[in-house]
Amino acid sequence: MSSIIQLLPDHVANQIAAGEVVQRPASVVKELLENAVDAGATDIKLIIKDAGKSLVQVIDNGKGMSVTDARLCFERHATSKIRQAEDLFSLHTKGFRGEALASIAAIAHVEMKTKQDQEELGTHIVIEGSKFVSQEVAVLPKGTSFSVKNLFFNIPARRNFLKSDTVEYRHIIDEFHRVALAHPQIYFTFYHNGSEMFNLHSSSLRQRIVAIFSGKTNEKLVPVKEETEIVTIQGFVCKPEFAKKNRSEQFFFVNDRFIKSGYLHHAVMAAYDGILKDGAQPSYFLYLSVPPNTIDINIHPTKTEIKFDDESALYAILRASIKHSLGQFNIAPVLDFERDSNLDTPYHYKNLEGSTPTIQVDGNFNPFSEEIKPNRHFANYRKPEVTAKWESLYVGLENDSDDVETITFENEDINSSLFNNEDVEQAIHKTHQIHKKYIVNPIKSGMIIVDQHRAHQRILYEQFLTNITVNLASSQQLLFPLHLYFSNGEMQLITELKPSLTNTGFVFEETNEGNVVISGLPVNVSESEATIVLEQLVSDLQDGIPENSFSQNDTIAKSMARSLAVKTGTYLTQKEQENLVNGLFACKDPNVSPFQKPTFITMRVEDLDKKFAI
Repeated sequence: MSSIIQLLPDHVANQIAAGEVVQRPASVVKELLENAVDAGATDIKLIIKDAGKSLVQVIDNGKGMSVTDARLCFERHATSKIRQAEDLFSLHTKGFRGEALASIAAIAHVEMKTKQDQEELGTHIVIEGSKFVSQEVAVLPKGTSFSVKNLFFNIPARRNFLKSDTVEYRHIIDEFHRVALAHPQIYFTFYHNGSEMFNLHSSSLRQRIVAIFSGKTNEKLVPVKEETEIVTIQGFVCKPEFAKKNRSEQFFFVNDRFIKSGYLHHAVMAAYDGILKDGAQPSYFLYLSVPPNTIDINIHPTKTEIKFDDESALYAILRASIKHSLGQFNIAPVLDFERDSNLDTPYHYKNLEGSTPTIQVDGNFNPFSEEIKPNRHFANYRKPEVTAKWESLYVGLENDSDDVETITFENEDINSSLFNNEDVEQAIHKTHQIHKKYIVNPIKSGMIIVDQHRAHQRILYEQFLTNITVNLASSQQLLFPLHLYFSNGEMQLITELKPSLTNTGFVFEETNEGNVVISGLPVNVSESEATIVLEQLVSDLQDGIPENSFSQNDTIAKSMARSLAVKTGTYLTQKEQENLVNGLFACKDPNVSPFQKPTFITMRVEDLDKKFAI
C-alpha cells in the first residue's frame, strides 16, 4: 500500500499558521508594533487605511536588520529573540515564536525597508503571498518600515468575514492602547486615513494614561504601589464613582506585556467589594513585575494568557494593595474609633489665629419710650397708614339707580343625560402592583400579569424607533449645558451616532476632543440619566451592530430603552400602572420585549378553578 502522508509546502503551512496568528488587521498591528518595541525603537509611527484592510504600516527608528536578517526574518520559526529552549523561561521580549512575519507575508502584500545605523545602504524587500518578488539595495533612514497591503487577498473567505470598518478600527485602537500604555517612554503617533488620531510624546505613566483617555481621567486615578518578594505592583485604579458599564478601561500588564486574567480581575473586584454599584466595572491600569522564570507565556499564539507559579499569593497581594490605596486616599471608608474626621481642622484654617468678635450697640434705643424712633438700622421702616372703616364700603348704595329686579341672568340649557345617575358605577381600581415587579390587570376571561420592566422596554423601544425614523422627537432644553467626557475611541463612535441621537431628542452644542456638550435631552431622559444612557450606548455598539439587531437605529432604540425602562423594585402609582398597561397594548408587538422575552402572561378563570379543584 502506498504512503499517504506527505510534508506540506511552506506556503501552505504558512497559510495554516496565519489562521492562528492573524485573525484580523488588529493582529497585524499588534505583531508589527511589538517587533518595533523589541528593536529598541524610541519613535514609532502607525499608519492605517480603511481600518487596516488596505494598509497597515509601522515605521520605527530601531536598530534595523542586515541583508541576511531581512531575508531570513520571513522564514517560519526564524527569530532573534531566543536561542535555546531554556530562553523560554527568561523572556524579556514581546515575540519569540518566529511565526508572525511568515504568517503575515503568506496572506498579504508585504513591503519591508530596513537599515542598520552603521550601514550606508539598506534593504528593500517585496513579498506577495510568501513569494519573494524583489530584493534591492536602497537609500533609507535608520530603522525599519513594514507595509502590509491587501490583507487576506488570497483567502477571500477570511476577508469576507471581516466586520465593518468601524468594528475593525475599534480593535486596532485597542491593540494600539495596549502597546502604548505598556511603554510610556516611547513616542507613538497614529494616523488613520490621513488624519492624526494620537500623538503620544514620551512621558510618565500617568501622563500617558491621561493623553490616551482624555484629560478628565486625571482626577479619577488613585495610585497603587506595592513591593514584595513575589511581585512588584504599580499603576492606578479609578475611583468608584467613575466606574463604567463595560470593561474598556481595564488593563493588566505583566513584565510590560498586556494580559487577560479573570483570576486577577476577580482580585480587583474583591478589593472594590461594597463600594461599587451593581453591574459597574472599575477602571484600572496595573503593572506587575515578576521574575520571568515564575510565569509561562507560551500558552496561546496571541500571548495574552499567562500561567503563574503562585496565583493564590498574587491574588492576595493584589487585593490587599488596591484596598490599601483606596483606604489611604479616603476613597473607601476606614474603621477608626479613636478619632472623628469631622472634628479635623480644615487645611486653610489650620494656621489662622482667632480674632475677637465685635459687637455694635445702639445707645439711643429705649424700649420704654412711647414713640419708637427708627434708628439707622430701620431707616426703611414705614408706619402703616390708617385705612377707612368698613362702613365706608357701603356708602352710596342706597342711591344706586340700578334695580336688582331688572337684572337678567344667563341661563344654561339643561341637556338630558345619557345615563341615569343610579346607573353610573363608581370607578374602581383595575390594576394592582405585586412585589414592585408585576402589574395584575383583570380582564373578562381572567387576568393578565405584566412584567413592568419588560413592558416599559417595549413602549420606549417603539417610541425611540419612531422618533429616529420619522424625526418627530421633542427635546427639553437644559438651563445649564451638560459636559460629558469620553475617550478618543468613544468620541469617534458618538460622532458617528450623532445624527441618530439628534433624532431621538439630544441636542449637541459642541463635540470637542474628549468632550461633549449637551444643551437638550429627550423628554423622558433626566439630566442624571444622560451619562448612563450614552455610556450604555457606547458599550453596546463598541463591537458593531449586535446579532439581535437589524440596523444601527434599532440598536440605539434598544440600548436607550434598556437604560431608561422602569426597574424592577420601583413603586408605581395607580395612574402609572394604568398608563403602562395601556401603553403596552397600544404597541405594534406587545407580546415580547425588544429582546424577545415575554412581557405578560394570561391566567384564565378556568386555570384558577383548576388550582382550587379538590
